[in-house]
Amino acid sequence: MKVLAIIPARGGSKGIPRKNIVSVNGKPLIYYSIDVAKKSELIERIIVSTDDNEIAEISKKYGAEVMMRPSELAQDKTPTFPVLKHVLEELKKENYQPDIIVLLEPTFPLRKPEEVDSAIQLLIQDKKADSVRAVIEPFQTPYKMWKLRDNYLKPFIEANSFTAGTPRQLLDKVYWQNGYIYVLKYDTIMKKGDLYGDNILPFILSSDKFLDVDTKEDIKLVEFMMKNETSN
Repeated sequence: MKVLAIIPARGGSKGIPRKNIVSVNGKPLIYYSIDVAKKSELIERIIVSTDDNEIAEISKKYGAEVMMRPSELAQDKTPTFPVLKHVLEELKKENYQPDIIVLLEPTFPLRKPEEVDSAIQLLIQDKKADSVRAVIEPFQTPYKMWKLRDNYLKPFIEANSFTAGTPRQLLDKVYWQNGYIYVLKYDTIMKKGDLYGDNILPFILSSDKFLDVDTKEDIKLVEFMMKNETSN
């Protein structure tokens, strides 16, 4: 199985300027996604998709290939799908077609290579699955959430309007998606035309392990966790 890791890393960022290369524990943030892909036992190739020359040089320094993307694929509201498709279309020109694509967003520096490999194995072993995505159990269930309609509260989930007083343990278990790991079959992107397909396998994370770097406070927390892990 040819397994390709794609790390999307555009130059712009509103929350933290130059976020993908901001220093986290002495290394640029993108380093951690490249490093975990290099340590994977299943990933054979790593490509960083970027529009930014500095990100490109840093990515090469740490061992990734770089594919420059056009500016129209590097806007604030650019979805992930066309970015991945652009990489795969470019790879067609060199007659390279992976079987599996692993999408590693740069904002999750606490990933472990064994987690990445476990997610890949899930997809390899299930022939009917189109993709795998990481999820966690949410801190609050949507069955107990409300929305406003004409200044009055109405159940967020209309079909379950009498669940607000039901003990949490009796409600259906739900999961919240995050960008920690995506694993997709080539045909899910190139033939089905999306990131998920019809049959999506869950890669269930414990809630305490999930941390997405989005603010300066997140960086401080990540650095604390890294240093604590090293000292142990």
